[in-house]
Amino acid sequence: MRVTFPHMGNLYIPIKAMLQYLGVDVVVPPPSSKRTLTIGAKYGPEFACLPLKLNLGNFIEAHEKGADTIIMAGGCGPCRFGYYAQIEHAILKDLGHDMKLIVLEPPQKHLSELLAKIKELSGNSSWWQIFQAIRFGYRKARAVDEVEMASFRSRPREATPGSTDRAYMKSLEKLDRADSQAAFVEAVRNAGEIMSGVDVDSKRQVVKVGLVGEIYTLLDPFSNQYLERTLGRLGAEVDRSIYLSEWVNNHIFMGLLKGHRSRKEACEAAHPYLRHFVGGHGQESVGNAVNFARAGYDGIIQVFPFTCMPEIVAESILPEMRADYGMPVMTMIMDEHTGEAGTLTRLEAFVDLLARKKEAKEVTCN
Repeated sequence: MRVTFPHMGNLYIPIKAMLQYLGVDVVVPPPSSKRTLTIGAKYGPEFACLPLKLNLGNFIEAHEKGADTIIMAGGCGPCRFGYYAQIEHAILKDLGHDMKLIVLEPPQKHLSELLAKIKELSGNSSWWQIFQAIRFGYRKARAVDEVEMASFRSRPREATPGSTDRAYMKSLEKLDRADSQAAFVEAVRNAGEIMSGVDVDSKRQVVKVGLVGEIYTLLDPFSNQYLERTLGRLGAEVDRSIYLSEWVNNHIFMGLLKGHRSRKEACEAAHPYLRHFVGGHGQESVGNAVNFARAGYDGIIQVFPFTCMPEIVAESILPEMRADYGMPVMTMIMDEHTGEAGTLTRLEAFVDLLARKKEAKEVTCN
């Protein structure tokens, strides 16, 4: 069994670590690219959202590298993501890619089924070994998130253009290569030193932008046109409403681990505008936008794939929140036709708007 999984930003680092810890033969698909998207768009349904098309491309490219088994997350509720694994598997079968599919359903609804699938993947591993593997993967996810956060802070303030990106890639490489607990501790220390070693101008004025939206397009740089990197280079410090380790804590560990923002807090913040679950991260998008506004951020960007139903609901509600808090909000809808030039132009205009608004506010206060 040679196992693969979809790309979603830096997800491959903790997933690979967890599976290899259990002795599973892992095939990491090539990073998502224009070729990946071209393949997925060619064979996927036209009005399916961007993640399905990229995932389909990931699986075909992984099969070309010898993968024969797919691990895919499941889902429940109004979001169509819960059907995507089966749709992708049927398309792959029609194309002659005979691959086994293992769907890991959410533990809130399918705990016994999830445990059975994990045991199937792990072979002869004991439950203690499985626990240690999951713990190792989670620790890597948390370390990756901390490196990403450090890059968000330093990129708009870096003294040498590109220094943050170089430090970021070097840090991720060290975390990815750590294949034991001892090596991981050393990698975390090295990554911290590398990121803190970026020369920054701490007095530089920057604007703060909160990113909300659908998890895949938030976490995957290729699907969001490298949004965080572009904003940083334009002089904006960003923060996301979702980080991988937070998602794991909220949905796998039931929010038991401390030190994370909770889904419950976001849903409570959304209550004046949206009081019930609408699928995906729609309710959290509204609540996190409120939390960013309360925290004094200068602007909010909502990003989601074309036809994403939960985020369309959130998009229709955000103007009311924007009016209440006087918070500029921009919506970015991504699909295979989204152009880099148009995206850059919109971001430049938005950051310029925020900078002028912030400057005018500071003049008024003084």
